[in-house]
Amino acid sequence: MTKLAELKQNFVQRYGGSESDISAFQAPGRVNLIGEHTDYNGGSVFPAALTFGTTLLIRPRTDRKLALASTNFSITREISTESIAFDESDDWMNYPKGIVWELEKRGIPLSRGYDLLYHGEIPNGAGLSSSASIEVVTAYALLTLEGKATDTVQISLWSQHAENEFIGVKCGIMDQFAVANGKKDHAILLDCDSLQYELVPFRSGAYRLVIGNTNKRRGLVDSKYNERRAQCEQAVRDLRAAFPDLGLLGQLTLEQFNANEALIKDGTVRRRARHVAEEIDRVARSMDVLKKDDLAAFGQLMNASHDSLRDLYEVTGDELDAMVSAAREVPGVLGSRMTGAGFGGCTISLVHQDSVDRFISEVGAKYEKATGLHPDFYVCDIGDGVRQLKEEA
Repeated sequence: MTKLAELKQNFVQRYGGSESDISAFQAPGRVNLIGEHTDYNGGSVFPAALTFGTTLLIRPRTDRKLALASTNFSITREISTESIAFDESDDWMNYPKGIVWELEKRGIPLSRGYDLLYHGEIPNGAGLSSSASIEVVTAYALLTLEGKATDTVQISLWSQHAENEFIGVKCGIMDQFAVANGKKDHAILLDCDSLQYELVPFRSGAYRLVIGNTNKRRGLVDSKYNERRAQCEQAVRDLRAAFPDLGLLGQLTLEQFNANEALIKDGTVRRRARHVAEEIDRVARSMDVLKKDDLAAFGQLMNASHDSLRDLYEVTGDELDAMVSAAREVPGVLGSRMTGAGFGGCTISLVHQDSVDRFISEVGAKYEKATGLHPDFYVCDIGDGVRQLKEEA
């Protein structure tokens, strides 16, 4: 029996009825290859969609209620579509609720209620965009069943806005954009200010991408994420002495930043802004080396990215640093860095295929000895963005 068939059985057991009117949708998780904490600063990023994510089974109801359930959590709710409000006790269900709230604000109120069952394959709190995956798959499914347009760029923007305003996390656009617009075997070069993007073939040859999950949970709302964003906004205010119309750090070149960084009065704020300016430059250099298939140079840029996130932006922490340090000691590893917002979560490493087993064994052992936490590893492939699943899936 396929996973989808199992989920449909689960759905009918929960909600009754038959399988004939159940629709299925899937949105992936994402991993960012380079360009961290640049998205909300209007810089560029280089994420890719993964082959695993969130599956949503959904069926229309005859009333105005949303029934929310997940195979991953015991908590369930039945909520009126006409009284959507954030409630901390609703936990993960605030993400789909936020999408319903957002669609209503955009003039697309739901015409009816729905039964929804989510199945997540993304480790919760790992920094692989489980929340964006839930948001995007919910928006895509509801718009499809309501007979509305499913513009994936628009869906990513609405999902980001819901997370900013309904959930209260001032995230940038990268996660939702990658989840909505990914393509198999391609990464996305995304300018987060203009939303211009390019699908770039990621030719890794004999090298594999290996995600290392530190299993150190990170909660964005409770982390220093919003504090970092506020520090970057302060840097922009200081730099307006030289650039009166400056809106985001990403609008400056590295040369312009270098010439004017003394305008940033606070030393900590200056370090944060320096990371952003240099990281955006690293993304541009990454494109140059990848077009030449120079994976060794790309690995060096990955390493430099992590070191900057550790020393200038200070978002890594002991667990991520321990895993990256162990990864770099394994022969056949070209580069290793944290990926995502930090404060726990995951690393991404570029590992020769002949070294993958040794990598998992040695990094796992060293990491566990250093932290007392047991890590998980995923040898990952790059997959497609959000889509409807047909029967043959």
